[in-house]
Amino acid sequence: MTGPTATARASECQGCGALLTITLVDLGVQPLANSYLTPDQVDSPEPVFPLHARVCEQCLLVQVDRVTPPETIFNETYAYFSSFSDSWLNHCRQYAADMIGRFDLGAESQVVEIASNDGYLLQYFAERGIPVLGIEPAGNVAAAARAKGVPTEEKFFGAETASELARRGLSADLMAAKNVMAHVPDIHDFVAGIPILLKPEGVFTVEFPHLLNLIREVQFDTIYHEHFTYLSLLAVKRIFEQHGLVIFDATEQPTHGGSLRVFACHSGAAHVLTDNVEHVLQKERHFGLDRVEGYRGFEERVKAVRAGLLHFLDDARADGKNVVAYGAAAKGNTLLNYCGVGTDHIAFAVDRNPAKQGTLLPGSHIPVRAPDALAEFKPDYVLILPWNLRDEIVSQLASVRAWGGRFVTAIPEIRID
Repeated sequence: MTGPTATARASECQGCGALLTITLVDLGVQPLANSYLTPDQVDSPEPVFPLHARVCEQCLLVQVDRVTPPETIFNETYAYFSSFSDSWLNHCRQYAADMIGRFDLGAESQVVEIASNDGYLLQYFAERGIPVLGIEPAGNVAAAARAKGVPTEEKFFGAETASELARRGLSADLMAAKNVMAHVPDIHDFVAGIPILLKPEGVFTVEFPHLLNLIREVQFDTIYHEHFTYLSLLAVKRIFEQHGLVIFDATEQPTHGGSLRVFACHSGAAHVLTDNVEHVLQKERHFGLDRVEGYRGFEERVKAVRAGLLHFLDDARADGKNVVAYGAAAKGNTLLNYCGVGTDHIAFAVDRNPAKQGTLLPGSHIPVRAPDALAEFKPDYVLILPWNLRDEIVSQLASVRAWGGRFVTAIPEIRID
């Protein structure tokens, strides 16, 4: 098989309810990508779930099977903190400045972020005296946000939460959602909440990794259980319109391997449609995202990435070279577990996030240490798992070259330098 394949067992599409019978890629059975283990858990059975991405023939929404409730993923000890990437913070600082200028936000405005994590974004509005509110379901990161002085509601966002906040008198001039729409198990409930909370001339901006780049650059490691959907502008436009929202601008962003920033408003608002929207839609149509044929061949390309990584790791081991991973990222866990990589190939991983240090990666059970372990161990190769941050990480780890160490990424193919 070289393309999407029919499957015997079908679930229903999140977008339109049609039966899902087309496979984009089947990544096997894997643990939750952010379920890091403590050393005393390593001998206990580890929950695993099918990781299977499918394409809806009717509305072309790409999605994974819903095999575990969101409460299992976004719990009190959620391991992802947004503030540990300098380049991401710079991106968010610039976003805040751009939105304040473009939409004339000030002390009388209200900014709301959905899935506000540890306050990484809203802090830049708050420091300019603009009222902010974060909505974040994970208790530990919500607490970190409040410790920064960012007011945060500990809730999942949807129509019910939006209605509750509206009843309390809240309405937003700007609503932001960065890399969250893919995380919601009911995309229609999520989008239905936006017009409830948005002022008549308010603006909703949402960013998400662009499906076009995922397929073109074989970014299959961005597929994991907590990412329920994989989004194109074509699919998002269709869903927004069902809830009275109009997309008036869309800009391509370099973050997360290539993202879209989409601007939407109420259908009756005065915001002017830009040429950017049609430009992105045409780009997607040219690539074939408006038809099933555009998704063909992806699984074979994924298998080629697996073969390339295993060949590199086997050769390194045969040559007596050692490999350490940098960045205990969720995408790295998808990659390692799909490829069957463990401690026989990679000695350990390092990560700046203290919450991950001292844990074991889910599935592979590779131990996670603090970054200073690199200088002690002096590995021959540093495999950068968050490949989207490659340049930032290489710059931070310039000392690795002093002992002859080299950097490696596996997506979209093995690159060593």
